[in-house]
Amino acid sequence: MPLGLYISVPFCRTKCSYCNFASDVFSKSAYENYVARVIEDIANSRQLASGLACTLDDSADSIYLGGGTPSLLEAAQLLRIFAAVRAQFALTPDAEITVECAPGTLTPVLIETLLQCGVNRVSLGVQSFVDQEAQSVGRLHKRSTVLEEIDRLRKTGVANINIDLIAGLPHQSEESWAYSVSETIATGVPHVSVYMLEVDNDSRLGRELIAGGARYHAHFVPNEDATADFYEQACQMLASAGIAQYEISNFARAASPSQNNESRHNLKYWTRQPYLGFGVDAHSMLAVDRHQAIRFATPDSLDAYMNRAPHTVTPVSAQAAIEEYFFLGLRLNRGIDLKTLLKLFKSCHPDPEPVEGEGPAGWESAIHQCVQEGLLEQQGTILRLTARGRLLSNEVFARFLTEEGKEKAGPGHVNPR
Repeated sequence: MPLGLYISVPFCRTKCSYCNFASDVFSKSAYENYVARVIEDIANSRQLASGLACTLDDSADSIYLGGGTPSLLEAAQLLRIFAAVRAQFALTPDAEITVECAPGTLTPVLIETLLQCGVNRVSLGVQSFVDQEAQSVGRLHKRSTVLEEIDRLRKTGVANINIDLIAGLPHQSEESWAYSVSETIATGVPHVSVYMLEVDNDSRLGRELIAGGARYHAHFVPNEDATADFYEQACQMLASAGIAQYEISNFARAASPSQNNESRHNLKYWTRQPYLGFGVDAHSMLAVDRHQAIRFATPDSLDAYMNRAPHTVTPVSAQAAIEEYFFLGLRLNRGIDLKTLLKLFKSCHPDPEPVEGEGPAGWESAIHQCVQEGLLEQQGTILRLTARGRLLSNEVFARFLTEEGKEKAGPGHVNPR
C-alpha cells in the first residue's frame, strides 16, 4: 500500500499564542542544518524501517509539509527536500502533495518553487478573516492578503486549497465568526478545516486561560459553550453551501471527476494506513506483518532532534489496534463498520476467551450507552457519531479505551483537533 509521507518544518515567523505544536521562532541560520538532517533521515528511511522489522513500500501517494511554517524555507531548501523524497520513493501519478503556508509568505517566487516541487495542494492557516482577531493571537496577515494569495495560487494552476479556521479566538463573537465562515465560503476553496480553540498548558494562551489571567487577550476568549456554538454554526453554514463535513474538523466540496477534495493524507491517519514522518515531532505508523504495526515518533524539540535523540517506539498490540479503529474511525462522518471490527478482533484474538471487558460484549455496552445518550447512532452494522457526539468526541472515544489505552493514546490521539 502506498505510503503517506509527512515532513515537519518547525520554524515560524512568530509563535501564535494559541499554538501548542512543536514549533517556534529560530534564526534562519538553523534552517540549513535542519534541512540537511531531514534529508539524511529520508535517505536512511529504509534502514530505519528494517531495524524496526517493518515493511516499507517503495511508493507514496501523499506528501505533507507541515509545521510551523514550511513556506519560510528558501527555494533551494524546498527543492532539495523534494528531490530527496523522489530519490527514495516513487510517487504515484496522482499523488497529493500539500504544503502548509502562512498567508503573507506566498510570494511569486515561492509559488514558482512549489510548482517545481510538484506541489498541487496548499493549506492556508487563516484562522480568522477578521483582522483584529487574527492579530490578537499573533497572525501577521490581513484578510486582503489571504484573498490576494488565493487568487495568485489559482492563476498558477493550484486550485486545491484548504483554509484553516479556529472557533473561540479572542474577541470572536457570533457575528464575527459568521463573517469568517461566510468569507471562507465566498473564496470557493474546495476544503475547509474548522478547529475549536484548545485550552491546555502547551500554549501561552492556554496557560493564561487556565491561570485566569488577562495576557494574550485571554479575557476576550469566548467561553466553551460559545465556542461549541460557533463550531455548530460553521457546520450548518458550510453544509448549506455544499461543503460537506466528512470528519470532525474537516469539510470538502463535492468531488469532481478529476479531483477528490477530501484530504488523502489525513485520511491515512484516520483509516490506519501506513505513513512515515521526518523532522521534529514527526509520527509514523508502519506494518510489521498482517496483524501487527509499530508507531514511532521523533523527539519534540529541535535540540533533541538535531542531537539525534532516538525515536520513541510503541508496538501496537491487538487490543490497541481495535481501540484505534474505534477512536480514529469514528472521527469520520461515515463511521465504522462493526462487522469489519469483529473480523479484526477475531484475527487478533485466536483465543476464544479474551480479557473481560475488552471484546464485543464490552463494545456493546459502551455502544448502547452512547446511543442512549445521543452521542452515537447505529444503522445496521455502521456506527457513527451524532452531531452532539462530535462535540463530545473525547468523551465518546474514552468509552472504548482501556486504562492502559488512555495512557498510551494521550490527548493527541483523542483530541478533536
